[in-house]
Order: sequence, then C-alpha cells, then structure tokens
Amino acid sequence: MLDVLNIKLYKRSFFVIYFIILGSLFKVNSVCAQAALPKIEDVDMLMTNLTVQLEITSGIDAMYNFEFKVAEGQFNWLKHHYPEHPLPYFLLGLNQWWKIVPNLEKTDYDKEFFSYMDSAIYYADKMHKEDKTNQEAVFILAGSWAFEGRLNGERHNWTRAAYSVKKALGYFDKLKQMPKTDLSPELLYGDGLYNYYVEWLKENYKMLRTVLWMFDSGDKELGIEQLETCGKEAFYTRIEAMYYLMRVHSSSGGKMIRALQISEYLYEKYPNNPYFQRYYARLLYYSGRYPQLFKVSKSLLDRVDEGMLGYEEMSGRYASFYLGAYYRDYMADSKTADHYYGRAVDFVEDIGDYGSGYYHYSLAALAKDAKKEGNYEEANKYYSKILTYAAGRKKLQEEAKKFKKEYKKIKKSRKKAEKK
Repeated sequence: MLDVLNIKLYKRSFFVIYFIILGSLFKVNSVCAQAALPKIEDVDMLMTNLTVQLEITSGIDAMYNFEFKVAEGQFNWLKHHYPEHPLPYFLLGLNQWWKIVPNLEKTDYDKEFFSYMDSAIYYADKMHKEDKTNQEAVFILAGSWAFEGRLNGERHNWTRAAYSVKKALGYFDKLKQMPKTDLSPELLYGDGLYNYYVEWLKENYKMLRTVLWMFDSGDKELGIEQLETCGKEAFYTRIEAMYYLMRVHSSSGGKMIRALQISEYLYEKYPNNPYFQRYYARLLYYSGRYPQLFKVSKSLLDRVDEGMLGYEEMSGRYASFYLGAYYRDYMADSKTADHYYGRAVDFVEDIGDYGSGYYHYSLAALAKDAKKEGNYEEANKYYSKILTYAAGRKKLQEEAKKFKKEYKKIKKSRKKAEKK
C-alpha cells in the first residue's frame, strides 16, 4: 500500500513541476553593474525588488547559457549580502540542476544540488515560521521541495520523492489561497500546465486514469492560453512557459510553426545550451527544414566532439541522426549518411539507451544500405540488433525477419557453391 501511495504521489509531481518555473527567474532586458543592494528589512520581498532582479539577471542568463562559473559567482555574491535568505541558495541549487539536465543519468552534481536545496528549505521555513503570510517563503519552499522530488524520482528514490512532492503540494495549495502580489502572474504557469497536461495524460495514458481521478478536470485550450499569457507577460516564468509551449505545440495536433518560433528564440537567446539546441534541431527535422537542420546539427556535433560543457553523448545521438537524415534525404549521399548513422549508433551504445528510436532507425538505415551494396554480413549484424532492441517497432521487426529468411537462403546457396 505504501508503494502505491508513493507512486501516486510521484505521479502528482508532474503537476508540481509548475514550481520548477524558477529555472527562468528574473528575465529583464537590461543589466546593471553590481549596485548597492537594499537591506533585507527594507524590502517586502527580495524576489520582487527591482535592484535585486537586475543584479540577478546576468547570473540567470549565464546559467541558462551554461556559463555556470559566472552564474555561481553572481549567486554567491548575492549570498554574501543575504546569508540567511533562501533565494541565493535556491539559485545555486538551480545552477546545479542545469548541469544535470542534458543527461539525467549522471549523478555527479546530485550532492551539491541537494545541499543547496536543503539550505533554501531551511531558511525559507525559518521565514515562514516567523510570518505565515510570507508568499516569498512559500514560493521558495514549494520550488525547493518540487525540485528535490523531481530528482529523487529520476533516481528512483520513491519514498523520498513522495515525501518531497507531498510537501511541495502543501505549499502549492497555500500559494493559491494567498492574496495577489507581484508574484501572482507567475501562477498562470502552474495553472496552464495543470489544465493542459491533466487532460493530455487522460487521453494518452489510459493506465494513469486510476491515478488521475483524484485531480480536478482540466481544459487543454485554457491551459495553452494561460501559458501563452505567461510567456508574454510573466516576469519569473516567461522562459519556462515558452519552453512548455514549444513542447505542447510540437506535439500531435499542435502548431509546429509556433513551436519553431519559440524554439528558435530559446536557441538564439541561449546558444550554448545543449538542451535548447538539440530541441531546435528536432523541430527543424520534423519540419523538413534541412539546410537549417544541417547548420544546427553540425554545430551540435562539433561541440560534442570538442567536449564542450553539457554537450555529451545524448546530444551526439541527436546530431548524428539528423545529419544522417540530411545526407540521405536531402543530399542523396548514402555514404556520408551512413557515417553519421554509424556515429548515432555508437553514441547510443555508449550510454546504453537501446530503446531509443534514433538507435533503431539508424540501424535500419545502415542495414538497408548494407543490403543494397551486397554486404549481407553487415546487414545481418544491424538487423539482429533491431530484432533484439526494437521489439515495439512492428515494421522494423517485419523488415528484419524478412531479411533473416533471405539471408538463410543466401548462406545456403553460398555453401552449395563452395562445395561445387
């Protein structure tokens, strides 16, 4: 029973992801030099103070652009001025989170991430006990617990994840009951995500309906509208709202043109962010925009080869597959295409993500070309991997089985020829 409860609570973390909005804190157009910061007793909320916002912006932009040392310096500077405020610790935790994002399997940054988030929780809880109406404290408590729940879920620490999510949900409920303040527009982000995804999950994951009955009904169209408004008007959550709009509009029934617009903006705004770059490449691929796809994917792969921070095997897999598609479908150059498909296969096998569609279709492309060239041994090697790892892909399975039958006949005929 406890396991079921833990899983249910973890599923609810999807909706608490609303609090992960704080990954896009403080987007403003101008950045000032490090000015004299206000005393903590002179401001109602540190997060809404204009001077603080202007100072933090450069650090946030650096974080999103994977310039983590720059961001860390800015956030530590803030911590020096406000050592007992939860905000700088939360931002330092976010800095660690974005180191994790490109490859969620890596645990190198977990310890520091949890340490900073625990500190943010400690100081926010202290503020909340002193003043139960302090919206800033509740906001950071909700965000910190949600982040901890998210990462514990990724690590399959279900009990910890369930506990964190339960705490985050409690603070989320408190926020909804509080009067409107300068933080209020950001709540559209959470409402938008909830309204859209609670219905989307019902439509696409029937197995979750037994869990989702406990939630209020949503409204997909309203959710999109709320996210659009948030993406245009919000201060803290603008980038995160745009990120999810990009995902929503790139899904089935979405607006691909809008998704591309948002993706292009995020890529150009943060050109060193591997996650944004590879998502942009993905949308270019599905839109058939091959010249631009080549440029973005080649840059992505070059950065992987150079060992640039955040550009790892996961990004290499995407880039190699898209370059293979570019040379096969646009340039009609199967030899170069196979080079990149081969690299996609290598990247996947390096990280052990054998369930990846990029892996399966790269193998299929290599198998077809090998067969076409009469290299049946190579083709057999690729098709064998498809039979082993692409169990859910019916067409590829049928293609592989058909080849296996043909290959048996070829081997028999060769043996007969050798005896003669």
